[in-house]
Amino acid sequence: MNALLLLVPLALFLGLLALGLFLWTLRARQYDDLDGAAARILFDDTPPRGQA
Repeated sequence: MNALLLLVPLALFLGLLALGLFLWTLRARQYDDLDGAAARILFDDTPPRGQA
């Protein structure tokens, strides 16, 4: 029973922390262009200036 006094608040804290981080990524617009990142790997990068 004593373990629950530690584990329940710890689980609640970790859950709220995960929720807060998820909401922070939403506000930082991390999930706006999911298709662009997936398609970007299919294209070659342009060579840097001075090469080629």
